[in-house]
Amino acid sequence: MTTLKILESLGGVPAADWNALAGGHPLLRHEFLHALHETGCASEKSGWTPQYLTLWDGKRIAAAMPLYVKTHSYGEYVFDWAWADAYQRHGLEYYPKLLSAIPFTPCTTSRLLARDRCRAQDPDRRGLDPGREAEVSSLHVLFPTPAEAELMTAAGMMLRKTVQFHWTNQGYADFDAFLATMSHDKRKKIKQERRKVRDAGMTYQHIGGADITPVLWRFWMRCYSHTYRAHHSTPYLNLKFFESIGASMPENIMLALGSMNGEAICASLCIHDGATLYGRYWGALGYLSGLHFETCYYQPLEFCIAGASRLSRAAPRRAQAGARIFADRNPLHPLAQAAAVRRRDRNLPEARVVRHRNYVNELNEHSPFKQASG
Repeated sequence: MTTLKILESLGGVPAADWNALAGGHPLLRHEFLHALHETGCASEKSGWTPQYLTLWDGKRIAAAMPLYVKTHSYGEYVFDWAWADAYQRHGLEYYPKLLSAIPFTPCTTSRLLARDRCRAQDPDRRGLDPGREAEVSSLHVLFPTPAEAELMTAAGMMLRKTVQFHWTNQGYADFDAFLATMSHDKRKKIKQERRKVRDAGMTYQHIGGADITPVLWRFWMRCYSHTYRAHHSTPYLNLKFFESIGASMPENIMLALGSMNGEAICASLCIHDGATLYGRYWGALGYLSGLHFETCYYQPLEFCIAGASRLSRAAPRRAQAGARIFADRNPLHPLAQAAAVRRRDRNLPEARVVRHRNYVNELNEHSPFKQASG
């Protein structure tokens, strides 16, 4: 007998059972998601209330959908402020809304998790009807896989497309071999940027998660927090979160530590699964021309090319991130963002639903990436 349950925490789900659903993806691991909740990074207080939709076969979890009640749109890396404004103009409440995503992580991964993978091809439509029981304006599913995006569209959801630049390792012997595939102007520009950083005395170490000491974690947090403060913002993640994933999933973590004349001044933290590098977090204690790109992009690519791991792909954390580097010879990767809008006339007139669809269609029609997005 199967039952549908809403979970406010993953604490009661055995990590091994959940990870069997996640298919080995590090950003869907029980250790990663549970750490977000337990450290308060993604919690009711921060505006990310876990409401995981789960399907149980007796006492064992059989399928799940990461789901949150959101009271704002921060930390999603998808801009839906215009939708919120449109609701307000019509005297409607946009928040709370339902969101299926990995908090603060715009990477394409499965949103319909199942122990029996064929179940993910036939999702329970109760999970795609936000107006059935929850008092929310809409359901948004960010960065699902292409196959899941098609299923959601068939279930009546509206589809919005954008792009993200992914890098593919073509078996490069070293970073120069990668640069050789670029046009002369781009190759020259990147070499100049890297030379500036090197001539300033910068050196880098790639440190595996198991070798990141408590002192390094505290240094990393200083860099991460300092960069947020420099942009008049507040970090989404805290030291407890980083220490937690460092202890529970060290094999998925790499810290690129940058030092100048022997003194550490910056770092980027990458998550990977041994085949793909899923972007990075970063921070620095000071400014140096070219430091951001060297730390956030060139060093992770060095890790993919020359490191013992020899990763085959790099997926930046942000939509359209890394365009300067990846666009020359690397394909665009279409990203799908599905949204289901409630159709209760007292809350959202049918005319408004039509305008939403027209807006999404117009975005897709006039996108400069239309051909690449498909």
